[in-house]
Amino acid sequence: MVWKRPTYRLVDGERVGGVWCHVWVKGHSGYYVDDLFVYADGLLSCGEAFDLHGLRQRLGSGKIALRDPERPVPERPAPTPRWSARYPEPLTNQGFLGEVADEIEALNGRPTTSDRCWEAIRRYQSDPAEDNRLRIREAYLAIPAHRRVFVLGDMDRQDIPLRQLVTDIGEPVGGDGPVATEQMHSEVLEYFNAGAQGAQRERERRDVLYADDPVQACAAAITLHERLNPPVEPPEHLDLGVLRNEFPAPFTYAGQTYPTIIHGYWASAVAARSDHDRIRDAATVREAHEAGGRCTLRPDWATARTAAMADLLRAKFTQHPERAEILLSTADARISYTGVSESPFWTDRGPHEGRNWVGRLLELVRAELLQPRE
Repeated sequence: MVWKRPTYRLVDGERVGGVWCHVWVKGHSGYYVDDLFVYADGLLSCGEAFDLHGLRQRLGSGKIALRDPERPVPERPAPTPRWSARYPEPLTNQGFLGEVADEIEALNGRPTTSDRCWEAIRRYQSDPAEDNRLRIREAYLAIPAHRRVFVLGDMDRQDIPLRQLVTDIGEPVGGDGPVATEQMHSEVLEYFNAGAQGAQRERERRDVLYADDPVQACAAAITLHERLNPPVEPPEHLDLGVLRNEFPAPFTYAGQTYPTIIHGYWASAVAARSDHDRIRDAATVREAHEAGGRCTLRPDWATARTAAMADLLRAKFTQHPERAEILLSTADARISYTGVSESPFWTDRGPHEGRNWVGRLLELVRAELLQPRE
């Protein structure tokens, strides 16, 4: 099943993360496609709310189906031999229930059946005793059958090494394959060890290539929300709101003084000097913005605007140390600059819209402010 993300629902003001996929739902005149939502707290929703047990009942009764029941499924010949099959087993109701349970575990940051299988593999690598091999078999068989071929992430061999290892010595692999031997189990252990060594080499290589990345996690992200009625004069008590472009912070740039970044940006954008002066002297942020939007802009503005915004922000924060201290107080947090008044180029509007360039430039200016202090 193809799962799509992210989604969420609110419970007492708290976000509960989720994922969703398409299923077939039985209606009055036949089956139709609908969305099945799965949330971290175990609640499922498809027209109505239920839990994993409710999904089992609906799958059993045919109220929810994994494919269109009104369309015949073409029969696929059984693989020959079965032990070396290189494609997933068919999706079943039981397998889908296991898949949903895994999604709930993943949403909560807990190990899935695949994760637990890998834990058993690593335990066997450190101690290849028989009881640890049996733990691998138990963990492997707990993975939904249609997902087992993907557990090792090996496009060439799929899960064949696991099929070999979980087969007892003297028994045919998969029921129709070669007889499992101690040599076969040893070769599978070598396969896992070689993979672990390769992964370790890759981690060491990345540590060298990405040595400039922070060792500790970054500070929590900060969101700067737009305020529809910003003050005309600087407020007495300063907070993160002063990082916004519409907040008053008179500064000088290129020989001109502007009340806000908005005034400076739009005055710099227009082609005519008379328009520049009119925007610079506008009484409010809104007047400056709308006046600039109605004027003829410089022909190169689309490509020059990012550098111009960076220069304006530098001027603002280097000329206002108290505002610079507030920007520096955000440490290394990602800055999300939201809003609808400024272009999506400048603002953060979620995963599908908005490039958040003001947020990025604030992070750049923050780093530049820190550089001389070191």
